Amino acid sequence: MTFKKYLWPAVGGLTIALSAWLLYKELRGLSLDDLWVSLAAIPKTHWCLAAASSLVAYWALAGYDRIALMHLGRKIDWFFITVCSFTTYALSHNIGASVVSGAVVRYRAYSTRGMTPAEIGVLIAMCSFTFILGTLMLIGVILVIEPEVIARFGDLIPVEASAALGYFLLVLIGLYVVASFMKLKPLTLRLSKLGSVNIVYPAPRVVLPQLLIAPIELIGAAGIIYFALPEAGNPGYMVVLGIFLVSFSAALLSHAPGGLGVLELVFVMGLPDMNPADVIAALLVFRLFYLIIPFVMALVVIFIFERSQFRRHEPLDIQRAKHQEKA
Repeated sequence: MTFKKYLWPAVGGLTIALSAWLLYKELRGLSLDDLWVSLAAIPKTHWCLAAASSLVAYWALAGYDRIALMHLGRKIDWFFITVCSFTTYALSHNIGASVVSGAVVRYRAYSTRGMTPAEIGVLIAMCSFTFILGTLMLIGVILVIEPEVIARFGDLIPVEASAALGYFLLVLIGLYVVASFMKLKPLTLRLSKLGSVNIVYPAPRVVLPQLLIAPIELIGAAGIIYFALPEAGNPGYMVVLGIFLVSFSAALLSHAPGGLGVLELVFVMGLPDMNPADVIAALLVFRLFYLIIPFVMALVVIFIFERSQFRRHEPLDIQRAKHQEKA
């Protein structure tokens, strides 16, 4: 347990250090004045569009929990789901180790609605799978439409094979959808501490929203960066989206808090024809709208929630004493 406790913070710290070193090599000639000029050059309308893209992304994130609860057959009011989802992702995106940090928030919140640990575990897994599904689907679409985007990250695979990989990913998604109509038998797993968990293949009414909500969230998040980038050297939204999917996935896998250094490194490497100052400025806008502002709001939500829970479970005699003092 001690090893696990320090593993992901260590991985995140090492990732930040390595990314910072590589990023320093890429941005040695960049000055703060250059960065400020790039930020000042972003039109007001693009600031508004970036903010709107952030709202779209976080609106879609609430759909992750909604889909998982639909799969579990649980009915919880939409406002609670929205606030819980917003708080979960605002914290996990900033803290890192999103599966762990997100699990803590969801367990604390949904346990107050009578959900069991096993159900919350399924909910967390379903949300993670929805994200993976949306990421793979969008990568497939981008590789089919813009197969040369793979060349921006070196000779990983031949450009000629990019479209084939894209079609392969889309076929996998298609098979997942087809299987949802086949009514496969559930799989029962017996867990020592959580009890028995029935893994039921998602029904079409769950799968189809998955294919809609996850891409919307990713498209909105990438839109923040796209609108903050200048037109000069801009390769277009589809390429920016492709680079974002790679960078955001790498940031999540690295467990670095806020993907610090990872996002910047991947984007600077993926946009070699653009001014690095403009790229870093766009990522600062992304961090402001997608990470910092939601993080501050999430802390306020947690304070209010915990305060209400404390008052609800406060001993009756103390509540009466406080009431008499006010009277």
